[in-house]
Amino acid sequence: MSSSDSPFCVMAFAEILVERPLAIARHDLFPVRKGHTLIVPRRHVRSFFETTEDERREMMALLDETKARLDREHRPDGYNIGINDGAAAGQTVMHLHIRLMPRYTGDSPDPRGGVRWIVPAQAAYWKKP
Repeated sequence: MSSSDSPFCVMAFAEILVERPLAIARHDLFPVRKGHTLIVPRRHVRSFFETTEDERREMMALLDETKARLDREHRPDGYNIGINDGAAAGQTVMHLHIRLMPRYTGDSPDPRGGVRWIVPAQAAYWKKP
């Protein structure tokens, strides 16, 4: 995927929540939970490991700022933070994006294990002998 094909390289102004010189925060267009937000570097890079120290610093600052905003607006009970880095990890849009997904008590019957459920056989470690 080239930068011209990336939905994160060209965005409508209304999609952007917070913008900085090196990164932006935006609502996910297909949210898993109310408030699901993406932190995206402005530069077209596929992997977190291709980012510069300055880009990482700015994305982490946006993550903190966006969390504070979501705390005020939605009052979630917790968060999942994730990056799908590479096709084998489930990345489908080949432009790095960090997911900030608010979680709410009762939104899952048993949230224990969190992101470990990407490998269901290994998720419920508390049930292992």
